[in-house]
Amino acid sequence: MPEGDTVWRAARSLDRALAGHVLTRTTFRVPQLATVDLTGGILRRTLSRGKHLLTHIDDAPQHWTLHTHFKMEGSWHIYQHGQRWRRPAHEARVVLETVDRVCVGFALGIVELLPRSEEERAVGHLGPDLLGDDWDVEEAVRRLCLQPDRPVGEALLDQRNLAGIGNIYRNELCFLAGIRPTRHVADVPDLPRLVKRAKALLEANKERTEQTTTGDLGKGRRSWVYRQRQCRRCGTAVEVAQDDRDRAMYWCPQCQPG
Repeated sequence: MPEGDTVWRAARSLDRALAGHVLTRTTFRVPQLATVDLTGGILRRTLSRGKHLLTHIDDAPQHWTLHTHFKMEGSWHIYQHGQRWRRPAHEARVVLETVDRVCVGFALGIVELLPRSEEERAVGHLGPDLLGDDWDVEEAVRRLCLQPDRPVGEALLDQRNLAGIGNIYRNELCFLAGIRPTRHVADVPDLPRLVKRAKALLEANKERTEQTTTGDLGKGRRSWVYRQRQCRRCGTAVEVAQDDRDRAMYWCPQCQPG
């Protein structure tokens, strides 16, 4: 599943391609929206909230929010008219066309069209967005502390606590803090520092197509323990386990003793 910085970058690309343009054709390839036609609507903006994408479309007299989410395999592509798509057409869920652009949402896990007034129904449950205007360290820490006995690796992935962390960052954050993902939230020695580091990592990577937590963009050298056989700091064999939702946890038994 893409991390929050990947979604932020997708939102920025869509916003640059579509904002202020009129839709010349729309296609929704999901059953609940199969008959919807927003041709003539004006695309106002696209923004991200955590891992969610919100595209604002004004189709008088209605103000719509197109809510999409990548889940595990989704992506948005931007093409010129006539340009060959880089993914199969049968994976397309949404096609938004303007005079000079074709924006295609492939394999999207969520596609729903909401009145703008109901937007919070889709994203109101999210915690502070690591890359959003609502970012608040103290609120993120407060939410994490509501379940002190929860494993910190699970708590970091819970978008209700703070929005934008995926499996790469939760593993790397725990490594950088010297703790295992299984340690309870209450036992994390400096939770505010961990949260601030999460913000710093996403900010550092949001302009990049390849994420790095080591500062090295070389292949195989971008992470300390995530999908590594050996810890890139000390060379110890990395241990791997599954959490309660079958997501892989990685840690170095030497650098993360407990």
